[in-house]
Amino acid sequence: MILGRAFEDMCAQMYYRGKMFGFVHLYNGQEAVSTGFIKLLKQQDSVVSTYRDHVHALSKGVPARAVMSELFGKTTGCCRGQGGSMHMFSREHNLLGGFAFIGEGIPVATGAAFTSKYKREVLKEADCDHVTLAFFGDGTCNNGQFFECLNMAALWKLPIVFVVENNLWAIGMSHLRATSDPQIYKKGPAFGMPGIHVDGMDVLKVREVAKDAIGRARRGEGPTLVECETYRFRGHSLADPDELRDPAEKAHYAARDPITALKKYLIENSLASEADLKAIDKKIDEVVEDAVEFADESPVPSQSQLLENVFADPKGFGIGPDGRYRCEDPKFTEGTAHV
Repeated sequence: MILGRAFEDMCAQMYYRGKMFGFVHLYNGQEAVSTGFIKLLKQQDSVVSTYRDHVHALSKGVPARAVMSELFGKTTGCCRGQGGSMHMFSREHNLLGGFAFIGEGIPVATGAAFTSKYKREVLKEADCDHVTLAFFGDGTCNNGQFFECLNMAALWKLPIVFVVENNLWAIGMSHLRATSDPQIYKKGPAFGMPGIHVDGMDVLKVREVAKDAIGRARRGEGPTLVECETYRFRGHSLADPDELRDPAEKAHYAARDPITALKKYLIENSLASEADLKAIDKKIDEVVEDAVEFADESPVPSQSQLLENVFADPKGFGIGPDGRYRCEDPKFTEGTAHV
């Protein structure tokens, strides 16, 4: 959680210094959800995120250097600088992507869960008990993909956990004003799966619920819908002046900071000392500073990378065998409409 918080605070600094471009959505305040769920996974398990995906990537094990470099648009980023803030992806860590449009990651996650079931039951890979976590926000729960995928996952008993990070706001729309029944977890039983509500500001409570849901999926008992009630401490994105939320509401949730709460728990139960926790802070600061330095010094992508990953065969259209754009060849458009 400390890594997630420090990383996002640094992202804000770098964004305002002009090191990052486009929209950048920070995760401050929601760290208990990412940590409570993802740290229970195996490397083979999959995670599908949203546009607020930096900390999900870090929790899944993607190095801070690779995430920061991606934000800087550098070739050393986890997507070689082509994904940016909203599209973190790592095949090695089975992070199947951040997704810019709400809801679009849920069908991908459902497909990943189907893959696990298919490998186990059809291809007879007995040791394939891989689980998928699908993260999304409260605003997404009014979208069609959410309902369609809950139905499919329950029908086929897929090994997936649908994790709603209900931070009470969909950009500037209050969850209470947008949803006929604001208790999202109740939608689970409607599709024949458990629906659970948990305090998303308490990492230990989140972890307890996550253990049950992930274990259930791993045993082949089907999906679970978990609603984690949490709060983002910053605006929707770094371009959001955050003037719509009541200051009293923000202060209420700031007093329930998941990191502060865990520190208090650790000290009161003699699980760690102040010195231990300060050592963690220091170590994380070094990791984040190193990530920034590495990203800043990394090279930007070459022009020849522009059309890669656009087509299934990167050399089949825009780039010739010599690595140059085919459109640089005068004969490229011969016999076609005027370009």
